[in-house]
Amino acid sequence: MSAASDTKAQTSSRIGTFSLVFGVSFAILYVVCDMGAFPMFTYHPGPDRFDMGFTPPRRDEGPAMYWYGWIANSAVGASALGVLAALLPEKIRIRIPLALAWIAPVVLLPVLIYSLKFYWRWE
Repeated sequence: MSAASDTKAQTSSRIGTFSLVFGVSFAILYVVCDMGAFPMFTYHPGPDRFDMGFTPPRRDEGPAMYWYGWIANSAVGASALGVLAALLPEKIRIRIPLALAWIAPVVLLPVLIYSLKFYWRWE
């Protein structure tokens, strides 16, 4: 093997590891941010749109939206974990099971549905 193809294979392996860890950790962090109410910021409908948590909610302008803040928190955390995983030695990287890519979201989906239960009131 040449050095160029060796480098390409190593880069491809690192990108695959980053993608796997990013996907799994994004799902986990999103559920944690949702259940723990940890938005990075809050979106309020109205003239000044974004709030970093310093002003109280305003009346009659609609509900505060936390989804954008949860997505931002999850993306930042998952990116950091993905980069750290991509920097691991090859011996450790190949031990990360690929099945986590589908197991984590399937396991977390009922938890996420439970966290949204107040939307389905039958009153």
